[in-house]
Amino acid sequence: MIRREELFVTSKLWNTKHHPEDVEVSCCKSLDDLKLTYLDLYLIHWPHAFERGDIPFPKNPDGTIRYDFIDYKETWKAMETLVKKGLVKAIGLSNFNSQQIDDIISIATIKPAVLQIECHPYLAQNELIGHCQKHGLVVTAYSPLGSSDRLWKAPDEPVLLADTNIKAIAEKHGKSPAQVMLRWQVQRGVVAIPKSVNPARIAQNLQVFDFTLTEDEMKRIGTLNRNWRYIVPKIKIDNEFVHRDAQHPYYPFNDPY
Repeated sequence: MIRREELFVTSKLWNTKHHPEDVEVSCCKSLDDLKLTYLDLYLIHWPHAFERGDIPFPKNPDGTIRYDFIDYKETWKAMETLVKKGLVKAIGLSNFNSQQIDDIISIATIKPAVLQIECHPYLAQNELIGHCQKHGLVVTAYSPLGSSDRLWKAPDEPVLLADTNIKAIAEKHGKSPAQVMLRWQVQRGVVAIPKSVNPARIAQNLQVFDFTLTEDEMKRIGTLNRNWRYIVPKIKIDNEFVHRDAQHPYYPFNDPY
């Protein structure tokens, strides 16, 4: 039997639940769904809010999202209450940029513990990681292998796992390209959370502590950055795919980092 304290469980507050009176209700629903009494970490999923309610993606007739414009700092104060009530152990952010992180820190009585962001060799996020480490936030990298199994991937997008530089480094160490990319994150102080349903690959993804990348190899992987985002919500308007939320004033990716 696995004891609760042996598990680290994270959940996220969705965009339609940013109003302070919705935060605890949403958290408690996650706890009920998971049959838990507390979460180890609870994150605000995005800085921008959607229209309140129980429809995850409220849409206008033209397919665009119906937004809400509540300040994420108000949401954060409600997140702090979850810690005080013992419903969560720690709170953090996901997909926030550096300015938004600073906004939260400026009013926080409980500082964010974590920032979760898309991060991989094609999206190195060096400046944002440095900003977080300066302020004591742990950085968690989602899609650290490029999420090549996404159903909505573009046919012409670069395949990170096939990068010749990474494959060459992997061959030298007798490791897989995935293991090399995960090791790269470990050595730069980033927590990587690769996703897999394959037991063998899950086990393989944990085997990244028995080798070390050289300084030159770390630099070589670092040169691959092209600020390429795989995980950007898009919608089709007038037969063209556009960034779905880019017009929202709190959309995080309009700033450099």
